Amino acid sequence: MSEWWRGGVIYQVYPRSFQDSNGDGVGDLPGIIRRLDHIASLGVDCIWLSPITQSPQDDMGYDVSDYREVDRLFGSLQDFDSLVAQAHARGLKVIMDQVVSHTSDQHPWFAESRLNRTNAKADWYVWADPLPDGSPPNNWPAVFGGRAWEWNPTRGQYYLHNFLASQPDLNFHNPAVQQAVLDVMRFWLERGIDGFRLDTVNYYFHDKKLRSNPANKLKNEHLAYAVNPYDMQEHKFSKSQPENVDFLKRVRKLLDEFPGATSVGEVGDSHKSVDLMAEYTSGGDTLHMCYGFDFLGPQFTAAHFRKCITQFFKAGPDGWPCWSFSNHDVPRHVTRWAKHSTSPAELARQAAALVLSLRGSVCLYQGEELGLPETDLLFEELTDPRGIRFWPEDKGRDGCRTPMPWEQGEAPNGFTTGTPWLPVKPAQSALNVAAQDADPNSTLAFYRRILAWRKNHPALREGDITFLKTAEPILAFRRTLGEQSLLCVFNLSAEPRELAVTGLGNAEAEPISQNAALGGKAIKLGPNGYVFIALPASSRTSVSHA
Repeated sequence: MSEWWRGGVIYQVYPRSFQDSNGDGVGDLPGIIRRLDHIASLGVDCIWLSPITQSPQDDMGYDVSDYREVDRLFGSLQDFDSLVAQAHARGLKVIMDQVVSHTSDQHPWFAESRLNRTNAKADWYVWADPLPDGSPPNNWPAVFGGRAWEWNPTRGQYYLHNFLASQPDLNFHNPAVQQAVLDVMRFWLERGIDGFRLDTVNYYFHDKKLRSNPANKLKNEHLAYAVNPYDMQEHKFSKSQPENVDFLKRVRKLLDEFPGATSVGEVGDSHKSVDLMAEYTSGGDTLHMCYGFDFLGPQFTAAHFRKCITQFFKAGPDGWPCWSFSNHDVPRHVTRWAKHSTSPAELARQAAALVLSLRGSVCLYQGEELGLPETDLLFEELTDPRGIRFWPEDKGRDGCRTPMPWEQGEAPNGFTTGTPWLPVKPAQSALNVAAQDADPNSTLAFYRRILAWRKNHPALREGDITFLKTAEPILAFRRTLGEQSLLCVFNLSAEPRELAVTGLGNAEAEPISQNAALGGKAIKLGPNGYVFIALPASSRTSVSHA
């Protein structure tokens, strides 16, 4: 029980967009309870709830004004208790977002801190004097645009906000802040939660000397320099500080008081994401799992997948990653990787097969099991502050947050009886749950099959991973645990490929394979084809282009 999370599959629920129960157009906890059978039918192990705590909703709940209260938009603490109990009755764990790198500016802690420089919480946030010319103390930018410093005339100081100005950063150098955050976590653990997804876990600490960041010297083609100046810096001093590890050990010590409780840290760092993931999960006394954004971007190459996974286990042999291809912060991968496929459905299934066969745990994002693409929204339909600020080059995060289409017919397809907070467009409406439930060949049916198949192959949950030498666009590796070994070969392109292979003997393709044929010493993979082949652990195998 204590390590259910190792190799487990976590299903992310974005509550605003899952199911509305009261007709106000926003999803809620009673709505999630109504749809628990759908989640359980997938065969996942756990639900991750995006923020449900009290918030002004400036950043859709990632600006918390009361850590111990459910926002009335989503229901009540009693609804939360019911959700956890009913999920547990279905064999599902529940973890929740903990957004503790910053609060809302409406949190009582900040209301007190901003009053003067001598109150009891004066040092609970990151305050700094201006430079002699009145400008902020350094060059740190905010993720959502502009400077990361906001002037407060009452104190005559700036406060730090890595995101919106209404999201002031807590000062984790203050032991009282650390204890207050741990007390919040204890509150939810005692209420029955099974752990936490820790938002922006590498943002907790800042450089005490407030040194300015250097310029970003990485030559990375996907960094949008012209869109957001944040990407023009190496964030050497504003986040990812060494003091973070000691605090994460305190979090782990707390979690260890609750058998089976787990943690997933979100690491946002374009320079050393994989290394931080390894550092934050190594030693058995830090976090259980971490994920970064390495697989949440545009790169869809064998070299990229090999490099990130190899680098992680080299940096942290006893660490543990949690891989995902989509979430509430990035365009959905069916759209993001569309140029590598001619069939969205086949790409969706290949992506599922790939992420579910990597060494590590897995996060699946709601709607991924339907093969949902990114929603194309008009500017006037946006709610995301990032998209509104950087439109049209960066359309923000609303396109991956539109409501789940449940029923057949017209939008909003059973999500609400009212007007949904974001629209359901035809491309998403057509992929509704009810229609896919009735179709044994649907993407939804495939997800259920592959998740069930994966549970019967412990090598995929906990086994070692060994990459085979292959040229693009072929990714090949073996997963081995004891005497069980699976050869996994993926064609990451829209063009067919024929491969020469040795060491197969009389092995056959597993039924979960796609666009694949074995013949003699050859594997034929169609567009987005992949094949799983069970082999003796002692067999020697090589794969090369025919």
